[in-house]
Amino acid sequence: MRKTLGLMTAAGLALMLAACGHNTEQRAATGAATGAVLGGPVGAVAGAAVGTAVSKAADDPR
Repeated sequence: MRKTLGLMTAAGLALMLAACGHNTEQRAATGAATGAVLGGPVGAVAGAAVGTAVSKAADDPR
């Protein structure tokens, strides 16, 4: 239970920090750095993917 709660908190923080930046490259870099700190190499890849996805969603003109 504690491990799941910790992972959920870390994932939430990574999602929030992935939105930092003004363009896709900055958001992907912030997500990758946060993911690397929280989850190592796998976290870095996941963070970069989340940062890119957040950037695409934020830049959508709808």
